[in-house]
Amino acid sequence: MSILIGYLCVSRSYHRVPLFEQEDFSWELRKYNTPDATTNLNARVDAARLIMEFVLSGSNPQSYASSALFFTDRNGKPALLDWSRFDKISFEARCFPAGTIRVGLATFDDKLSKPGELMTYRSPMAYVNCNQDGDRVELDLAHLTIPQWWVDMNKLNPSDLGYSLAKVAQIDVGTSTASRVGTPSRIEIGGIEMHERKYGYLYFLAVFLILAWAGFGFWFVKQYAVALANDLQARMQKDLPLVAYQQLALEPHREREKSAILRLLATRYADSELDLETVVSETGVNRNKVNDILKAEMGYTFIGYLNKLRLTEASRLLVENSSASIAEIAYSVGYKNSSYFNKLFKEEYECTPKAFREVCKKEPQEPAP
Repeated sequence: MSILIGYLCVSRSYHRVPLFEQEDFSWELRKYNTPDATTNLNARVDAARLIMEFVLSGSNPQSYASSALFFTDRNGKPALLDWSRFDKISFEARCFPAGTIRVGLATFDDKLSKPGELMTYRSPMAYVNCNQDGDRVELDLAHLTIPQWWVDMNKLNPSDLGYSLAKVAQIDVGTSTASRVGTPSRIEIGGIEMHERKYGYLYFLAVFLILAWAGFGFWFVKQYAVALANDLQARMQKDLPLVAYQQLALEPHREREKSAILRLLATRYADSELDLETVVSETGVNRNKVNDILKAEMGYTFIGYLNKLRLTEASRLLVENSSASIAEIAYSVGYKNSSYFNKLFKEEYECTPKAFREVCKKEPQEPAP
């Protein structure tokens, strides 16, 4: 779901607005060229496509011909459009013959520009290669270039190349110094779109991801706690038969040696001084045989079985005697060192005694059969 919502939000955050479909968008088609630079310059807008047909002439290397969409209001008066929210502009460019064209803007500068005198407007621009097949072109509006001739004409510092998109007067398309002279030419610019980033979708995505994953994390921890509690409960139920707290059942152990060993361990496991030598001394059974009997009957060595008895009793006391400290419980089941007790308990139950007590307080569900 995160991937799906993320894809939808990110894709919708890239918003495109067709230039000719913007609300209250009005324009006036204008043509520009140097004297004697063109023959039969014809420009028009047909089905939201700017078309310019011309024959470039003259020997002046600075000769040019261009057509522009000069922005106006509903009354036909010059208007300045705020394009500051847009970061890119894209269009389809076709040229007959193939060549390089110039695409530029005219932006009003409050400190420099004079209303109506476009030569005083800043004119960021870019050069585009196009051919007869038509290519989709995308320009970064923040990284257009101010021509040097404009900087020199307005006697500005060569480093003063900035511009603002808050007041755009027109967009124009024209020839470049690489355009062919004396050749009938045609330039078509269509599908003009303005690109903007709608960050509201990204903010929504961030909030959604935080809430969704926080909720999932809470649910996961809760389910893990329930599963852990059930597992611990099952272990307690499984281990409790190992210790006879009221009376040791010895029916399965008929031999005297087995009965003596099991009875001694069941009644003396809480004695911190109890060790293998004590068992050997008090039962009269060889130490190797003690381990063999415990291994065969219970599946543990002497130390393993003794720890199992002590830890099982400790798990019961942790749940039933909540007022006793961990150290007190460790001591009551035969451990003088509470750190060693904590280590053994964690190895057995995969959690600390404190965590075991907290989990078992929550009345876990019965384990699944």
